[in-house]
Amino acid sequence: MKTIEKERRRLREALSRERTKRGLEAGAYLLSGLLLAKSLVPGIGSPFAIALICVSRKKNYYFSALGAATGYLLFCPESLARYAAAVIIALLGALAAELADAKNDFPLPMLTGFLTLLATGLAVDLKTSAVLAEYALTLAESILGAGAAFFFFRAINCSRTRFRFRALPVSDMVCVLISASLLMMSLSGITIGGVAPARVAALAAILICARFGSDKAALALALALGFAFGLAENGALFLVGAYGFSALLALLFCSFGSLCLSAAFVLSFALFTITAGAPVIFFLEPFIAAVILLLIPPRACDKIEAFFRGGADITPDGSLRQSLVMRLRFAAGAMNYISESVNDVREKINDINARNIRPNEPLSDAEYLSREIINEKTNEIRMVAADQFFSISDMLSDLAKEFDEAEHFDAIAAGRLRRLLGEYEIYPKNISVIEDKFGRMRIEIQAGGRETGFSNPRLQKEIAKACGRYFAKCSITHFQKETMICFSEKPNYYLEAGFAQKSAEGTLCGDTVKIINDNRGHHILIISDGMGKGGRAALDGAMGAGLLAKLLSAGFGFDCALKVVNCALLVKSNDESLATLDCACVDMFTGRVDLYKAGAPASYIVKNGRVTKCELSSMPAGILRGIEFAKRTAVLSSGDYIILASDGITDLGTDWLYALLTGAQDIPVQELADEILREAAKLCEDKRADDMSVIAARLCRID
Repeated sequence: MKTIEKERRRLREALSRERTKRGLEAGAYLLSGLLLAKSLVPGIGSPFAIALICVSRKKNYYFSALGAATGYLLFCPESLARYAAAVIIALLGALAAELADAKNDFPLPMLTGFLTLLATGLAVDLKTSAVLAEYALTLAESILGAGAAFFFFRAINCSRTRFRFRALPVSDMVCVLISASLLMMSLSGITIGGVAPARVAALAAILICARFGSDKAALALALALGFAFGLAENGALFLVGAYGFSALLALLFCSFGSLCLSAAFVLSFALFTITAGAPVIFFLEPFIAAVILLLIPPRACDKIEAFFRGGADITPDGSLRQSLVMRLRFAAGAMNYISESVNDVREKINDINARNIRPNEPLSDAEYLSREIINEKTNEIRMVAADQFFSISDMLSDLAKEFDEAEHFDAIAAGRLRRLLGEYEIYPKNISVIEDKFGRMRIEIQAGGRETGFSNPRLQKEIAKACGRYFAKCSITHFQKETMICFSEKPNYYLEAGFAQKSAEGTLCGDTVKIINDNRGHHILIISDGMGKGGRAALDGAMGAGLLAKLLSAGFGFDCALKVVNCALLVKSNDESLATLDCACVDMFTGRVDLYKAGAPASYIVKNGRVTKCELSSMPAGILRGIEFAKRTAVLSSGDYIILASDGITDLGTDWLYALLTGAQDIPVQELADEILREAAKLCEDKRADDMSVIAARLCRID
């Protein structure tokens, strides 16, 4: 009963939310119809409310028609009969389009609006014996209504899932701005002491968009509002140029701050006002808007900038990155399907072989054993092949996820950098500002020729300020006729690392040590211990560590990299081949260290003279299919050590190692690694020794 009651309550709440949403939507259409009926173009008429009725859908045409009829009754009583008839015809047209399921076809509402206004206008002209000029005005009003229907249709039907200012395609954004401008047009007639609050609000919106938003949005908004307000009043068409050119001039001074931007806008607007011979009161409106911009508090500025940035990282439909992600996912699915097919074929072959065995077939023990070994080895190879395809599928999936979710391109910061570099007379071919899944930023700039201007310390500081990050010194790579300049975010720490090794027999050590930097703010320490001693063990260890290091440097994850290494060791030779893998991934920004172990002995962390043992149970690579890393996470502070060692060091007991590490504070890491190796070598002088390897690393804060 409780479950049923809970479900009923949830359903009632959902219905209540839906009713509220429908009520707000209906109210918006009603108010829009009322305001657009007041949007009168001097000498032509008021076609915009009729256009709204033609594009309304989902029963909203009733509310837009009601709002339009009320508006025409209040604001156009002299033409009420004509517009009342137009409202009825437009309503019938919208209803017919809904019944015909033509809601996604924009030419139909445009044609309906055009014919409705033309037919009712011609009827009035014929009745009043109008002259040719009045017929031309009727045609102009009909064309204006059809154009408004197009803009309204695109604004209403733009993708709601992408309805964030920066996420909208440019064409949809322009249609939204023009539609909003036509709504604002109806309010331009309301004045206080000759100043129109609607125009002041519009000018403030232009300045805010120019200061915090994008250049394209600011220019589109300025031109749309200038056109709408220019139509609303006789002799005010100069506002189109005043709004548009003043916004363009303001954008040129945007990098100098709000004060310079506002001054350029106000002075440009004043020039247009004087040239057009317009009333001086027009000059006060941009001045008030500029004061509003300058008085916005810093916290509100941050929120406004966040609003304009919303959706900037959404990949446009049909983009190269989206296409690449899709192809990678399809490829991963194909690899997964191939792996499953190989497994199915393997099982069917095993069944066939089992059925083909004749019980009475005379076989010697040697022949029987040989056949079983061949079947077993063949079956193992097929299983490893299936695992390889699974590994490739995982790698492709990792890449797809990395491109799709882990990184986004900051187009706003890239635009700032292009303007900044232009001030230094540097004009790069391409600028990419990339933020990775860890929230860290890197900049890649492609320039022509041997660009050397980036060595300027002042420029580097300006680049850091423009992006709001601290960057390490840039790296400059010259190749052929181009130059690549890369800035990576400056980490909080750096890693001091040292290692020492000793071979149990001969000159070849069965352990392999790797210390790599993945260029993403991580240092990775690896020890791989091959089975046994000498050359064979060295080959297994080098193969395990080398493959793992290459895959991790390429950006693949630890899990899929281990699968590839495991498969490679399984098929390397007919003899048993294995290697332990001991890894530590240290984040240079946070001090977090992730430990990954596949059959490896314990690691040790030294914090303030206290030693912590990190021991994890796992299987080495190269023995069985489907092995996984055992994982553990810790956090290092500045001055803390981490010690990785092969089993040749730790098999002789660890009491001596604890004693040595307890007093290891402030010892150089290379000296510490050498001391650990010397102590281990002393303990096994008269015993059978194994290969020995140790890595000592210390995290240090960057001053």
